[in-house]
Amino acid sequence: MSSHYETDIVVVGAGNAAMCAAIAARENGANVMVLEKSPEAEKGGNSTYTHGSIRFAYNGVEDLKQIMPELTQEELDMSDFGSYTEEDFFEDMCKLTDYRTDPELASILTGKSFETMKWLRNHKVRFVPIYGRQAFKIDGKFKFWGGMIVESVGGGHGLIDSLHQEAKDLGVTVLYDAMATELIHDDEGVHGVIFKHKGKTTEVHAKSVIIASGGFHANTEMRTRYLGPKWDLARPRGSRFNTGEGIQMALNIGAMPHGNWSGAHAVGGDRYAESLGEGFQKLSYPFGIIVNGDGKRFVDEGEDFRNYTYAKLGRLILEQPNQFAWQIFDSKVTHLLRDEYKLRTVTKVKANTLEELASKLEGVDPEKFLQTVKEYNEAVRQDVPFNPNIKDGRKTEGLAINKSNWANPLDEGPFEAYAVTCGITFTFGGLKINSQTEVQDLISQSIPGLYAAGELVGGLFYFNYPGGSGLMAGSVFGKIAGENAAQYVKRNLINQ
Repeated sequence: MSSHYETDIVVVGAGNAAMCAAIAARENGANVMVLEKSPEAEKGGNSTYTHGSIRFAYNGVEDLKQIMPELTQEELDMSDFGSYTEEDFFEDMCKLTDYRTDPELASILTGKSFETMKWLRNHKVRFVPIYGRQAFKIDGKFKFWGGMIVESVGGGHGLIDSLHQEAKDLGVTVLYDAMATELIHDDEGVHGVIFKHKGKTTEVHAKSVIIASGGFHANTEMRTRYLGPKWDLARPRGSRFNTGEGIQMALNIGAMPHGNWSGAHAVGGDRYAESLGEGFQKLSYPFGIIVNGDGKRFVDEGEDFRNYTYAKLGRLILEQPNQFAWQIFDSKVTHLLRDEYKLRTVTKVKANTLEELASKLEGVDPEKFLQTVKEYNEAVRQDVPFNPNIKDGRKTEGLAINKSNWANPLDEGPFEAYAVTCGITFTFGGLKINSQTEVQDLISQSIPGLYAAGELVGGLFYFNYPGGSGLMAGSVFGKIAGENAAQYVKRNLINQ
């Protein structure tokens, strides 16, 4: 071995969950070293690639003022923030996962979300309302919908920079180009990490280890092994460094796998985009229809607000012939399309008539497409008013797959269509933890000194997830992991 380090706690990863763990451990008196696989310029894992939108429970505007004391009276007057209680959040977690979410973990996530937001705020992370994407203006007021109302200032980059700055100010050491490969362990528990630092095998000896290095969405082999055939064809979004070693290291010492190993957060996004960042997603589909190469609709586009459906849409697109689809809109709704539809690089076609549009949809059967649109247009309940802010109940009747809300006939040109494919954001399967974030072994006992947080924790999300709950879970469980790892270190010092 060329060299080794000593510290109290090692954190593997440097995204939101990892840095929350590092900060919490440090403020509880432990010396902390963070191992980040990426170079410094690409630090932060998937967190960096998010909008920074974060979902938490709040009872009303007084709660929000604690998270955003900067809110002006003018902003308060022009906004209807409503409320989103712990019960609402818990119910969303249950409903969206077909009631498979681990009730204990979901209850910690929802119950500790608000206090964790206050803690982040105290550690200099700043939040602002998401006026652009989560609110429509009605009668001069911004009305927020879908339970998600704030994002970090500067998006994901801003969140990660704030957490890293705070960790640095508190005296946390971060090593970059440091890829963890193996846990140092024996019957007494975990005692450190073997890692490659700039290509050299190195050890760090520690009293406790927190793994928070994300899932395996960027690992083609693991995607195909666990998610199944065709997932090698999904376009990986987010960090190219999330290749699953954190999970693998723990499984190698007998950790219990848990959760939805064949599931992932997978969105519909631009078919040919070079970059799969936020501009890749195409999330205004509830206001139009989606067709596959056979010219057929295959999903209820208006099942719910997009916050609650977008993370499962990618899987459905992957199952279509040649793994693509087209989103179709007419001129009645194009003003509602999100900014990502206006990018120069989008794969789109425009036409004044449906016949002209049909001839431009690459890979789509034009006759069948026109037949689909005709049947869809005739099935729309025109007597129900269209309202993008609520589930308006404006639906179709009599189709094989009906649209439940926001159904408008496609009959006013010009028409626009956008080609989409499946982009995978993060995987749902991972390690089993208990309420103290201690990693469990195959006989459901805690592995002494090993904690986990973030995307590599299994059991929270199945099939789908409520937008913004991934970052919240990272912060909530990261904070708990840091606190408990620090307590574990103190107990062991006393017992020595």
